[in-house]
Amino acid sequence: MVTFEDKIKNLTEEEITDIKKVCKDYCGECPTHAGTGEKELAFCINGKSKIIKEENGCLCSACPINERLLLRWQYYCMKGSGKEQSLK
Repeated sequence: MVTFEDKIKNLTEEEITDIKKVCKDYCGECPTHAGTGEKELAFCINGKSKIIKEENGCLCSACPINERLLLRWQYYCMKGSGKEQSLK
């Protein structure tokens, strides 16, 4: 059975670029992300935000990347990438 850990270690640069494009639609509308001034996206693969400090609702479970990468967490912007959270 393929897991998130299998998928993340085999991501190509093209797939990472595609993930970042999808993030513009989802992260940018997230109530936790909105209004913070944070410019970074794709926290699920890049890790925590240095700016976002307060949970105000999470859209991660509705993001198509969540299903595509078999992610099973939320609040990547505050808790770390899927890889970081899988190690906890």
